Amino acid sequence: MTMHSAAAGCAVGIDFGTASCRAVIVETATGRQLATAVADYPHGVIDRELPGGGPLGVDWALQHPSDYLTSLTAAVTEARRDAGTAADTIAGIGIDFTASTVLPIDSAGQALCLRPGFADRPHAWVKLWKHHAAQPQADRINEIATARGERFLDDYGGRTSSEWLVAKALQILDEDPEIFESAVGIVEAADWTTGQLTGVLIRNACGAGYKGLWSRAHGFPPAEFFEALDPRMRHFARDKLPGEVVPPGQCVGGLTEAWASRLGLAAGTPVAAPIIDAHAGVLGATVVTPGRMVIVLGTSTCQMLLADRHAPVEGVAGIVQDGIVEGLYGYEAGQAAVGDIFGWFAGLVGSPATDSASTFAHLEADAAAAGPGGNGLVALDWWNGNRSVLANADLSGLIVGLSLQTTAGELYRSLIEATGFGTRRILDAFEAEQIPVTELVATGGLAERSPLLLRIYADITQRPIRLATSPNASALGAAILGALAAGPDRGGHGSLETAVGRMAGLATETIEPDGTAAGQYDALYREYLELHDHFGRGESAVMSRLRRLRR
Repeated sequence: MTMHSAAAGCAVGIDFGTASCRAVIVETATGRQLATAVADYPHGVIDRELPGGGPLGVDWALQHPSDYLTSLTAAVTEARRDAGTAADTIAGIGIDFTASTVLPIDSAGQALCLRPGFADRPHAWVKLWKHHAAQPQADRINEIATARGERFLDDYGGRTSSEWLVAKALQILDEDPEIFESAVGIVEAADWTTGQLTGVLIRNACGAGYKGLWSRAHGFPPAEFFEALDPRMRHFARDKLPGEVVPPGQCVGGLTEAWASRLGLAAGTPVAAPIIDAHAGVLGATVVTPGRMVIVLGTSTCQMLLADRHAPVEGVAGIVQDGIVEGLYGYEAGQAAVGDIFGWFAGLVGSPATDSASTFAHLEADAAAAGPGGNGLVALDWWNGNRSVLANADLSGLIVGLSLQTTAGELYRSLIEATGFGTRRILDAFEAEQIPVTELVATGGLAERSPLLLRIYADITQRPIRLATSPNASALGAAILGALAAGPDRGGHGSLETAVGRMAGLATETIEPDGTAAGQYDALYREYLELHDHFGRGESAVMSRLRRLRR
């Protein structure tokens, strides 16, 4: 396909989140953001019943694949209109996506749920990253992989997650084998969307590495491992994982005529191989060297770190060579609920007559006044299970120390502190393997909206925190990859380092830890760790027993 030759340098970054799609248009030479637009998914998160009716079970979280295309169109069209950019000034397009968000497709590359006869089958739909109903399958994967001594466990802290592709595929096979057999492929939504735009289906190396058990050196696990999971899966990698594995930023192809017309862009505009949203945020936060951990603070939190060596860090969600930056190992850890916890609490204490912004403002003010460990509270941040370091979706939240004197502000502060302790526990795991973390770089919606959270995190982790200048670091990271796919001859860049240096930046202010507060948090953190190990390492199974009672 003939590629578009742009005279000037702008890139489009498209960020697919949990609830919406964001598009940004960025000057490739300066990083100046010309426009941004957000479009919500019409169906949102489908977690109670299918769009056509039919109940879903506990821990299900689906999405409608058409929502991605509808929202992409709306966001890009609005951003381009607001920026006033001509079609021939767009050098390239980059995409980031929540992961692992997967869907079964047919031979034409279309989602099975859109075919006649499949709309009422839950397993034909997109499984969102926060779909946790595959925990029994994840347990089986971990048990068999451990018994067989599978090499890939070393890349994932010794344990895989129910959020990832293989567990979700195995759940499809267990519960609706016809869907599994009908699927020509089970693909990441990032790759499916890129395929819609270009007509070329690939498998991005970031998603394959962090969520699909693939490595650059070894490929996917052997057929014997998949056969041990289920004899029908022996040729899973060959038959259900189509597409060449392509590194993020490499040009997949050009925008099709149909999509160019739909978006008001030039046919042939280069489209980059996609990347996971948190991983894109690393680039948008200026990090291309070891030692600086990027914390993407949103609905959940991802902690991303670059290092020059591989080490078996407990509970990491992936160690992928060249997964983010060529020549380095990219480590991913994470917390399954952060912003979701705060939103849940604000919804409980807020009034229908008060908007959410006012509720959060009041809670933040009261929490700030409470001080470290206000009123003797400590919480476990497991409202959506634990991602790192325990990788257990069966765990649930806990608050200890409640009294008749406890206020809403104190409770809210304890929840912020709990997520900070969860981050510190992840840092401890890196330190145990002599992987240094000297500084935190924060990005994401929470980082922008909550100075109190950043202050508490600096004090708890005892590390300075810098804030990425872009409020849309993931979308910016996607735009950086779009500029890389375009190349310098089309108005983009010839190297990732150059693209990041020109297009991303950090705020001048550094949040330094407060020594007094850090000491107070040391004592409270010891209490957190005692609860963490008691409920999370098998001393008590009460959380699992209670989870089985949910309806």
